[in-house]
Amino acid sequence: MKIETYTLENGLRVVLNEDHSAPLVAVNVWYHVGSKNERVGRTGFAHLFEHMLFSGSEHVGNNEHFRYVQSVGGVLNGSTFFDRTNYFETLPSNYLALGLWLESDRMGFFLPALTQEKLDIQREVVKEERRQHYDNVPYGTSFERLLNLAFDPAYSYHWPTIGSMEDLGAASLDDIRDFFRTWYRPNNAVLTLVGDFAPQEARRLVERYFGDIPAGPAVPRFDLIRQPMNGERREVFASPVQLPRIYRLYHIAKMGADAWYAADLLATILTADKASRLEKALVVEKQIAQDVSAYVLPTEAAGLLLMQATAKEGVSANELEAALDSELARLTTGTISEAELTRAMNRAEVDYAHQVENYDSRADMIAMLATYFGDAGMMPRWLDAYRARTPEEIVAVARQILVPDNRVTIHFVPQESR
Repeated sequence: MKIETYTLENGLRVVLNEDHSAPLVAVNVWYHVGSKNERVGRTGFAHLFEHMLFSGSEHVGNNEHFRYVQSVGGVLNGSTFFDRTNYFETLPSNYLALGLWLESDRMGFFLPALTQEKLDIQREVVKEERRQHYDNVPYGTSFERLLNLAFDPAYSYHWPTIGSMEDLGAASLDDIRDFFRTWYRPNNAVLTLVGDFAPQEARRLVERYFGDIPAGPAVPRFDLIRQPMNGERREVFASPVQLPRIYRLYHIAKMGADAWYAADLLATILTADKASRLEKALVVEKQIAQDVSAYVLPTEAAGLLLMQATAKEGVSANELEAALDSELARLTTGTISEAELTRAMNRAEVDYAHQVENYDSRADMIAMLATYFGDAGMMPRWLDAYRARTPEEIVAVARQILVPDNRVTIHFVPQESR
């Protein structure tokens, strides 16, 4: 798989992955800014910008980004996480110039089109999104509560990307301008092209549309250090839910460390399918859980392993937690078989194959590696770190992280049972 990288004079990193298997091209821009680059009292800005940058720029009208792309049969979207914001479109390959022009216009010419009316509209859109996905749905605030407990207020993983209603309401037009000038610049971005294009022509178009956008000053460094929890942090939260549910957050090594890959395989061994440890014990055999899941987040600054289990009717959260901890203790005091590791490795390979077979998801993975590790060429080698893990190493990592002092536990319980 040929991956070509270079950097424009303004600092924009460009990654080209030529692939003529389909007459399509994916255009993907990652800005190295997310909710971790916000501060207390100014949360939700990165996610707000995910919406704001679809509200038009100097040469593109409000929501016309959608109209342009969809009118030629393309698809597009954007997303925000702790460590990055990205925008992407997949187009017929003869419309590569259109995708590059649209992305360059909002990178270089967003501020002239920014108005108080646009800010007010998008702020209300985000507030409604928070109501629909966090505040007014069962278990909706679980992730936010886990983060609030797991990280001290000064560390910016303490809040979710959606931010708070109060901070969104207090955001001024000057706040928005300053945030954009600080982070949404070519020297803080990676542009990835995957698909059916000629590299020489792609280079020419990239230079034409992005080359004259000024870089601006150096981007602020993220230098916060997560403080130890000094013991388990717990919460019981009564809410209008039908069944008790347990949530866990464990701190792990940050993404890219050997222990992070081991933790990712551990999560698969615990809950990937009917034969996995927790699924088999809690759902199939003991039949005290409706469902159980564990997964590792692809976070840059601090690693997170999340776990949850929903109780069956008539089973209390305490009973379910005791059974969960019993199974985790069996793993940390025992061994992992080669067959378990093989199943987990097979799952990792299938997930990887699905990610690289589509232009859009492949471009996203390439951009992630270029942004977090400075090496887009890691993609063909991504599975090597998984294959190097052993059963003994995974058990050792489990013994290190699956301990009370390293976890946050929340019980969501029906209101009447508190």
